[in-house]
Amino acid sequence: MTVPSRSVLDDPTLRAAAERLVSPIADPEVRAARLVWGVLSEPGEGSAGALVAECGAAGALRLVEDHLGGHPTPEIGALSARELADMVRRWRPRLEAPMIAEVARAAARAGLSLQAPEAAGWPDRLADLGPHAPLCLWVRGDPEALAGLGRSAALVGARAATPYGEHVAGTLASELVEAGVAVVSGGAYGVDGAAHRATLGAGGLTVAFVAGGADRVYPAAHANLFQRIAERGAVVSEVAPGGTPTRWRFLQRNRLIAAVSGATVVVEAGWRSGSLNTAGHAAALGRPLGAVPGPVTSSTSEGSHRLLREFDATCITRGADVLELLGEWDAAGAAAGGPPAGEDRPHPDAMRVLDALGVRAWRTLDDIARRSGLSLGEVQAQLGLLALDGRVDSSSDGWRLARGG
Repeated sequence: MTVPSRSVLDDPTLRAAAERLVSPIADPEVRAARLVWGVLSEPGEGSAGALVAECGAAGALRLVEDHLGGHPTPEIGALSARELADMVRRWRPRLEAPMIAEVARAAARAGLSLQAPEAAGWPDRLADLGPHAPLCLWVRGDPEALAGLGRSAALVGARAATPYGEHVAGTLASELVEAGVAVVSGGAYGVDGAAHRATLGAGGLTVAFVAGGADRVYPAAHANLFQRIAERGAVVSEVAPGGTPTRWRFLQRNRLIAAVSGATVVVEAGWRSGSLNTAGHAAALGRPLGAVPGPVTSSTSEGSHRLLREFDATCITRGADVLELLGEWDAAGAAAGGPPAGEDRPHPDAMRVLDALGVRAWRTLDDIARRSGLSLGEVQAQLGLLALDGRVDSSSDGWRLARGG
Protein backbone atom coordinates (compact mmCIF):
# COMPACT_ATOMS: atom_id res chain seq x y z
CA MET A 1 0.00 0.00 0.00
CA THR A 2 1.26 3.46 -0.85
CA VAL A 3 2.41 5.49 2.11
CA PRO A 4 0.76 8.94 2.14
CA SER A 5 3.36 11.66 1.77
CA ARG A 6 1.44 13.92 4.10
CA SER A 7 -1.82 14.21 5.97
CA VAL A 8 -4.85 15.84 4.40
CA LEU A 9 -4.59 18.23 7.35
CA ASP A 10 -1.36 19.51 5.81
CA ASP A 11 -2.88 20.07 2.37
CA PRO A 12 -2.68 23.85 1.74
CA THR A 13 -5.85 23.93 -0.36
CA LEU A 14 -7.87 22.17 2.29
CA ARG A 15 -6.42 24.29 5.09
CA ALA A 16 -7.21 27.49 3.18
CA ALA A 17 -10.78 26.36 2.53
CA ALA A 18 -11.21 25.42 6.22
CA GLU A 19 -9.87 28.78 7.37
CA ARG A 20 -12.47 30.58 5.24
CA LEU A 21 -15.28 28.70 6.96
CA VAL A 22 -17.39 30.60 9.46
CA SER A 23 -16.69 28.75 12.70
CA PRO A 24 -16.07 29.46 16.39
CA ILE A 25 -13.37 26.74 16.42
CA ALA A 26 -10.21 28.76 17.06
CA ASP A 27 -7.54 26.12 16.42
CA PRO A 28 -6.98 25.86 12.62
CA GLU A 29 -5.94 22.20 12.78
CA VAL A 30 -8.93 21.21 14.88
CA ARG A 31 -11.23 23.13 12.54
CA ALA A 32 -9.77 21.33 9.52
CA ALA A 33 -9.99 17.97 11.31
CA ARG A 34 -13.65 18.48 12.25
CA LEU A 35 -14.33 19.44 8.63
CA VAL A 36 -12.73 16.19 7.45
CA TRP A 37 -14.65 14.08 9.96
CA GLY A 38 -17.88 15.79 8.89
CA VAL A 39 -17.25 14.43 5.39
CA LEU A 40 -15.80 11.02 6.28
CA SER A 41 -18.31 9.64 8.76
CA GLU A 42 -22.01 8.99 8.55
CA PRO A 43 -24.39 10.32 11.23
CA GLY A 44 -24.23 8.41 14.48
CA GLU A 45 -21.22 6.29 13.48
CA GLY A 46 -20.08 5.11 16.90
CA SER A 47 -16.69 3.83 15.74
CA ALA A 48 -15.72 7.29 14.54
CA GLY A 49 -17.01 8.86 17.75
CA ALA A 50 -15.05 6.41 19.89
CA LEU A 51 -11.86 7.03 17.91
CA VAL A 52 -12.16 10.82 18.12
CA ALA A 53 -12.98 10.64 21.83
CA GLU A 54 -9.84 8.56 22.38
CA CYS A 55 -7.37 10.47 20.19
CA GLY A 56 -8.88 13.90 19.51
CA ALA A 57 -10.17 14.99 16.09
CA ALA A 58 -6.74 15.62 14.54
CA GLY A 59 -5.00 12.70 16.24
CA ALA A 60 -7.71 10.25 15.18
CA LEU A 61 -7.44 11.39 11.58
CA ARG A 62 -3.66 10.95 11.53
CA LEU A 63 -4.08 7.47 13.03
CA VAL A 64 -6.46 6.55 10.19
CA GLU A 65 -3.93 7.83 7.64
CA ASP A 66 -1.13 5.88 9.31
CA HIS A 67 -3.24 2.74 9.06
CA LEU A 68 -3.84 3.39 5.35
CA GLY A 69 -0.12 3.88 4.87
CA GLY A 70 0.69 0.53 6.42
CA HIS A 71 2.25 1.99 9.55
CA PRO A 72 1.73 0.26 12.90
CA THR A 73 -1.15 1.82 14.80
CA PRO A 74 -1.61 1.78 18.56
CA GLU A 75 -4.33 -0.21 20.27
CA ILE A 76 -7.50 1.81 20.77
CA GLY A 77 -9.36 0.80 23.88
CA ALA A 78 -12.83 1.23 22.42
CA LEU A 79 -12.07 -0.47 19.08
CA SER A 80 -10.67 -3.81 18.00
CA ALA A 81 -8.07 -4.00 15.24
CA ARG A 82 -10.70 -5.50 12.94
CA GLU A 83 -13.19 -2.70 13.64
CA LEU A 84 -10.50 -0.13 12.91
CA ALA A 85 -9.59 -1.84 9.63
CA ASP A 86 -13.24 -2.10 8.55
CA MET A 87 -14.04 1.53 9.19
CA VAL A 88 -10.84 2.77 7.53
CA ARG A 89 -11.88 0.88 4.38
CA ARG A 90 -15.25 2.65 4.51
CA TRP A 91 -13.69 6.06 4.90
CA ARG A 92 -10.92 5.71 2.32
CA PRO A 93 -13.02 6.78 -0.74
CA ARG A 94 -13.92 10.06 0.99
CA LEU A 95 -10.45 10.87 2.29
CA GLU A 96 -9.53 13.14 -0.60
CA ALA A 97 -8.31 16.66 0.13
CA PRO A 98 -9.72 18.28 -3.07
CA MET A 99 -13.19 16.85 -2.43
CA ILE A 100 -13.18 17.92 1.22
CA ALA A 101 -11.96 21.40 0.27
CA GLU A 102 -14.86 21.69 -2.18
CA VAL A 103 -17.30 20.79 0.62
CA ALA A 104 -15.85 23.65 2.67
CA ARG A 105 -16.21 26.03 -0.27
CA ALA A 106 -19.82 24.90 -0.79
CA ALA A 107 -20.51 25.57 2.89
CA ALA A 108 -19.02 29.06 2.58
CA ARG A 109 -21.13 29.80 -0.51
CA ALA A 110 -24.28 28.66 1.32
CA GLY A 111 -23.43 30.74 4.39
CA LEU A 112 -23.14 27.70 6.68
CA SER A 113 -21.09 27.74 9.86
CA LEU A 114 -19.20 24.75 11.26
CA GLN A 115 -19.82 23.96 14.92
CA ALA A 116 -18.06 21.35 17.06
CA PRO A 117 -17.61 20.36 20.71
CA GLU A 118 -14.42 22.44 21.01
CA ALA A 119 -16.41 25.66 20.43
CA ALA A 120 -18.40 27.70 22.91
CA GLY A 121 -22.15 27.30 22.53
CA TRP A 122 -22.05 23.59 21.69
CA PRO A 123 -25.13 21.99 23.36
CA ASP A 124 -23.98 20.05 26.42
CA ARG A 125 -26.88 17.61 26.14
CA LEU A 126 -25.41 16.08 22.96
CA ALA A 127 -22.70 14.48 25.10
CA ASP A 128 -25.37 12.09 26.41
CA LEU A 129 -25.18 10.34 23.03
CA GLY A 130 -21.70 9.10 23.93
CA PRO A 131 -19.75 7.83 20.91
CA HIS A 132 -22.82 8.41 18.76
CA ALA A 133 -22.75 12.18 19.38
CA PRO A 134 -22.22 14.28 16.23
CA LEU A 135 -18.61 15.01 15.33
CA CYS A 136 -19.65 18.40 13.97
CA LEU A 137 -22.79 20.28 12.99
CA TRP A 138 -23.43 22.53 9.99
CA VAL A 139 -25.61 25.53 10.79
CA ARG A 140 -27.57 27.69 8.37
CA GLY A 141 -28.70 30.80 10.19
CA ASP A 142 -27.71 32.13 13.60
CA PRO A 143 -24.55 30.30 14.78
CA GLU A 144 -25.57 31.06 18.37
CA ALA A 145 -28.97 29.41 18.03
CA LEU A 146 -27.65 26.12 19.39
CA ALA A 147 -26.56 27.91 22.55
CA GLY A 148 -30.19 29.04 23.01
CA LEU A 149 -31.51 25.49 23.40
CA GLY A 150 -30.81 25.22 27.12
CA ARG A 151 -34.54 25.71 27.67
CA SER A 152 -36.17 23.91 24.79
CA ALA A 153 -38.76 21.31 23.88
CA ALA A 154 -39.12 19.18 20.77
CA LEU A 155 -42.55 19.11 19.09
CA VAL A 156 -42.73 16.29 16.56
CA GLY A 157 -45.40 14.31 14.79
CA ALA A 158 -46.97 13.03 11.63
CA ARG A 159 -46.17 14.47 8.22
CA ALA A 160 -49.72 13.67 7.13
CA ALA A 161 -51.11 15.53 10.11
CA THR A 162 -54.80 16.29 10.52
CA PRO A 163 -56.05 19.85 11.08
CA TYR A 164 -56.37 18.87 14.75
CA GLY A 165 -52.72 17.88 14.95
CA GLU A 166 -51.49 21.03 13.24
CA HIS A 167 -53.72 23.19 15.45
CA VAL A 168 -52.45 21.57 18.65
CA ALA A 169 -48.84 21.82 17.49
CA GLY A 170 -49.25 25.51 16.75
CA THR A 171 -51.00 26.19 20.04
CA LEU A 172 -48.36 24.37 22.08
CA ALA A 173 -45.54 26.16 20.24
CA SER A 174 -47.11 29.58 20.83
CA GLU A 175 -47.61 28.88 24.53
CA LEU A 176 -44.02 27.67 24.89
CA VAL A 177 -42.73 30.83 23.23
CA GLU A 178 -44.70 32.90 25.73
CA ALA A 179 -42.88 31.04 28.50
CA GLY A 180 -39.51 31.68 26.84
CA VAL A 181 -38.96 28.09 25.65
CA ALA A 182 -37.29 27.38 22.29
CA VAL A 183 -38.99 24.90 19.94
CA VAL A 184 -37.05 22.14 18.17
CA SER A 185 -38.44 20.06 15.31
CA GLY A 186 -37.50 18.44 12.01
CA GLY A 187 -38.71 20.84 9.32
CA ALA A 188 -41.07 18.29 7.73
CA TYR A 189 -44.66 18.66 6.56
CA GLY A 190 -47.48 18.43 9.07
CA VAL A 191 -46.75 18.77 12.78
CA ASP A 192 -43.12 19.89 12.32
CA GLY A 193 -44.02 22.69 9.95
CA ALA A 194 -46.92 23.85 12.11
CA ALA A 195 -44.66 24.01 15.18
CA HIS A 196 -41.97 25.99 13.34
CA ARG A 197 -44.47 28.44 11.81
CA ALA A 198 -46.26 29.09 15.10
CA THR A 199 -42.96 29.68 16.89
CA LEU A 200 -41.87 32.16 14.25
CA GLY A 201 -45.24 33.86 14.36
CA ALA A 202 -44.96 34.27 18.13
CA GLY A 203 -41.43 35.71 17.86
CA GLY A 204 -39.67 32.74 19.44
CA LEU A 205 -36.53 30.74 18.71
CA THR A 206 -36.92 27.61 16.61
CA VAL A 207 -34.30 25.20 15.29
CA ALA A 208 -34.89 22.62 12.55
CA PHE A 209 -32.66 19.54 12.48
CA VAL A 210 -32.64 18.12 8.95
CA ALA A 211 -31.51 14.81 7.45
CA GLY A 212 -29.73 16.18 4.38
CA GLY A 213 -27.22 18.98 4.02
CA ALA A 214 -28.21 22.21 5.74
CA ASP A 215 -27.80 23.95 2.38
CA ARG A 216 -30.54 21.81 0.84
CA VAL A 217 -34.29 22.25 1.22
CA TYR A 218 -36.31 19.12 1.83
CA PRO A 219 -39.21 19.11 1.35
CA ALA A 220 -38.82 21.61 -1.48
CA ALA A 221 -42.14 23.28 -0.65
CA HIS A 222 -40.64 24.43 2.64
CA ALA A 223 -38.06 26.69 1.00
CA ASN A 224 -39.70 29.82 2.39
CA LEU A 225 -40.17 28.28 5.83
CA PHE A 226 -36.50 27.25 5.98
CA GLN A 227 -35.47 30.76 4.99
CA ARG A 228 -37.57 32.22 7.81
CA ILE A 229 -36.17 29.69 10.29
CA ALA A 230 -32.62 30.59 9.24
CA GLU A 231 -33.36 34.30 9.68
CA ARG A 232 -34.69 33.86 13.23
CA GLY A 233 -33.06 30.62 14.39
CA ALA A 234 -31.19 27.90 12.55
CA VAL A 235 -31.42 24.95 10.18
CA VAL A 236 -28.93 22.34 11.44
CA SER A 237 -27.45 19.12 10.06
CA GLU A 238 -24.56 16.79 10.80
CA VAL A 239 -24.53 15.75 7.13
CA ALA A 240 -22.02 17.64 4.99
CA PRO A 241 -23.31 20.30 2.59
CA GLY A 242 -24.97 18.80 -0.46
CA GLY A 243 -25.75 15.55 1.38
CA THR A 244 -28.87 13.64 0.39
CA PRO A 245 -31.59 13.03 3.01
CA THR A 246 -31.76 9.22 3.10
CA ARG A 247 -33.96 7.05 5.31
CA TRP A 248 -31.00 6.15 7.53
CA ARG A 249 -30.10 9.80 7.93
CA PHE A 250 -33.67 10.66 8.92
CA LEU A 251 -33.58 8.04 11.68
CA GLN A 252 -30.20 9.29 12.89
CA ARG A 253 -31.38 12.91 12.74
CA ASN A 254 -34.14 12.01 15.18
CA ARG A 255 -31.62 11.19 17.90
CA LEU A 256 -30.30 14.79 17.70
CA ILE A 257 -33.79 16.25 18.14
CA ALA A 258 -34.33 14.09 21.21
CA ALA A 259 -30.87 14.68 22.67
CA VAL A 260 -30.69 18.45 22.31
CA SER A 261 -34.16 19.12 23.75
CA GLY A 262 -35.16 19.27 27.39
CA ALA A 263 -38.28 17.24 26.62
CA THR A 264 -39.93 15.63 23.59
CA VAL A 265 -43.64 15.82 22.82
CA VAL A 266 -45.28 13.69 20.12
CA VAL A 267 -48.25 15.75 19.01
CA GLU A 268 -49.83 13.35 16.54
CA ALA A 269 -48.44 10.09 15.20
CA GLY A 270 -49.64 6.96 13.45
CA TRP A 271 -48.83 3.46 14.64
CA ARG A 272 -45.57 3.34 12.64
CA SER A 273 -44.77 7.05 12.54
CA GLY A 274 -41.12 8.10 12.43
CA SER A 275 -41.93 10.32 15.40
CA LEU A 276 -41.99 7.20 17.55
CA ASN A 277 -38.32 6.76 16.66
CA THR A 278 -37.64 10.21 18.12
CA ALA A 279 -39.68 9.25 21.19
CA GLY A 280 -37.60 6.08 21.55
CA HIS A 281 -34.38 8.08 21.51
CA ALA A 282 -35.80 10.46 24.12
CA ALA A 283 -36.77 7.57 26.38
CA ALA A 284 -33.36 5.91 25.95
CA LEU A 285 -31.65 9.14 26.92
CA GLY A 286 -33.86 9.60 29.97
CA ARG A 287 -35.49 12.71 28.54
CA PRO A 288 -39.05 13.52 29.63
CA LEU A 289 -41.54 12.27 27.05
CA GLY A 290 -45.05 13.52 26.39
CA ALA A 291 -47.81 12.69 23.93
CA VAL A 292 -50.98 14.50 22.92
CA PRO A 293 -54.13 12.36 22.92
CA GLY A 294 -56.36 12.45 19.87
CA PRO A 295 -59.73 11.05 18.85
CA VAL A 296 -59.89 7.31 19.52
CA THR A 297 -61.13 6.84 15.96
CA SER A 298 -58.15 8.63 14.39
CA SER A 299 -55.41 6.43 12.91
CA THR A 300 -53.03 9.40 13.05
CA SER A 301 -53.19 9.32 16.86
CA GLU A 302 -52.62 5.58 17.29
CA GLY A 303 -48.91 6.12 17.90
CA SER A 304 -49.56 8.83 20.48
CA HIS A 305 -52.00 6.58 22.32
CA ARG A 306 -49.47 3.76 22.20
CA LEU A 307 -46.89 6.02 23.90
CA LEU A 308 -49.43 6.95 26.59
CA ARG A 309 -50.46 3.34 27.18
CA GLU A 310 -47.23 1.36 26.79
CA PHE A 311 -44.37 3.80 27.38
CA ASP A 312 -45.64 5.89 30.28
CA ALA A 313 -45.59 9.13 28.28
CA THR A 314 -47.13 12.13 30.03
CA CYS A 315 -50.48 13.27 28.67
CA ILE A 316 -50.04 16.73 27.11
CA THR A 317 -53.03 19.00 26.51
CA ARG A 318 -51.51 22.48 26.89
CA GLY A 319 -48.24 24.35 27.09
CA ALA A 320 -48.20 24.25 30.90
CA ASP A 321 -48.02 20.44 30.70
CA VAL A 322 -44.85 20.73 28.62
CA LEU A 323 -43.38 23.11 31.20
CA GLU A 324 -44.03 20.46 33.84
CA LEU A 325 -42.08 18.00 31.69
CA LEU A 326 -39.24 20.51 31.70
CA GLY A 327 -39.40 20.62 35.51
CA GLU A 328 -41.22 23.94 35.79
CA TRP A 329 -44.31 23.67 37.91
CA ASP A 330 -46.20 26.65 36.57
CA ALA A 331 -46.31 28.81 33.47
CA ALA A 332 -44.14 31.44 35.13
CA GLY A 333 -41.25 29.00 35.33
CA ALA A 334 -40.78 30.07 38.91
CA ALA A 335 -39.29 26.87 40.26
CA ALA A 336 -37.74 23.69 38.93
CA GLY A 337 -39.09 20.41 40.21
CA GLY A 338 -41.82 21.90 42.41
CA PRO A 339 -42.55 24.86 44.66
CA PRO A 340 -39.78 26.25 46.88
CA ALA A 341 -39.26 24.50 50.19
CA GLY A 342 -41.74 25.64 52.82
CA GLU A 343 -44.18 27.11 50.31
CA ASP A 344 -47.51 25.65 49.27
CA ARG A 345 -48.76 25.45 45.75
CA PRO A 346 -50.95 28.43 44.86
CA HIS A 347 -54.72 28.24 45.09
CA PRO A 348 -56.24 26.38 42.11
CA ASP A 349 -57.83 29.63 40.91
CA ALA A 350 -54.42 31.31 41.04
CA MET A 351 -52.94 28.52 38.94
CA ARG A 352 -55.70 28.99 36.38
CA VAL A 353 -54.96 32.69 36.23
CA LEU A 354 -51.22 32.01 35.81
CA ASP A 355 -51.97 29.54 33.02
CA ALA A 356 -54.01 32.25 31.26
CA LEU A 357 -51.08 34.68 31.26
CA GLY A 358 -47.86 34.88 29.26
CA VAL A 359 -44.55 36.65 29.70
CA ARG A 360 -44.80 38.69 26.50
CA ALA A 361 -48.36 39.79 25.76
CA TRP A 362 -50.37 42.04 28.09
CA ARG A 363 -53.88 40.68 28.66
CA THR A 364 -57.03 42.42 29.81
CA LEU A 365 -59.22 41.22 32.67
CA ASP A 366 -61.89 40.09 30.20
CA ASP A 367 -59.33 38.08 28.23
CA ILE A 368 -57.92 36.46 31.37
CA ALA A 369 -61.44 35.58 32.55
CA ARG A 370 -62.24 33.94 29.20
CA ARG A 371 -58.98 31.96 29.18
CA SER A 372 -59.21 30.85 32.83
CA GLY A 373 -62.95 30.17 33.00
CA LEU A 374 -63.23 32.33 36.13
CA SER A 375 -65.45 35.32 36.83
CA LEU A 376 -64.05 38.85 36.63
CA GLY A 377 -64.26 39.14 40.41
CA GLU A 378 -62.34 35.91 40.94
CA VAL A 379 -59.69 36.98 38.42
CA GLN A 380 -59.26 40.40 40.09
CA ALA A 381 -58.91 38.81 43.52
CA GLN A 382 -56.24 36.36 42.39
CA LEU A 383 -54.34 38.98 40.37
CA GLY A 384 -54.14 41.18 43.46
CA LEU A 385 -52.59 38.35 45.50
CA LEU A 386 -50.24 37.34 42.71
CA ALA A 387 -49.10 40.95 42.31
CA LEU A 388 -48.24 41.11 46.01
CA ASP A 389 -46.11 37.98 45.56
CA GLY A 390 -44.34 39.52 42.57
CA ARG A 391 -45.71 36.84 40.26
CA VAL A 392 -47.47 39.18 37.83
CA ASP A 393 -46.98 42.67 36.45
CA SER A 394 -49.65 45.21 35.57
CA SER A 395 -49.78 48.25 33.32
CA SER A 396 -52.31 50.33 31.45
CA ASP A 397 -52.27 47.55 28.81
CA GLY A 398 -53.29 44.81 31.23
CA TRP A 399 -51.51 42.00 33.04
CA ARG A 400 -48.72 39.54 32.29
CA LEU A 401 -46.38 37.13 34.09
CA ALA A 402 -43.45 38.79 35.84
CA ARG A 403 -40.23 38.03 34.01
CA GLY A 404 -38.07 35.81 36.18
CA GLY A 405 -40.63 36.00 38.92
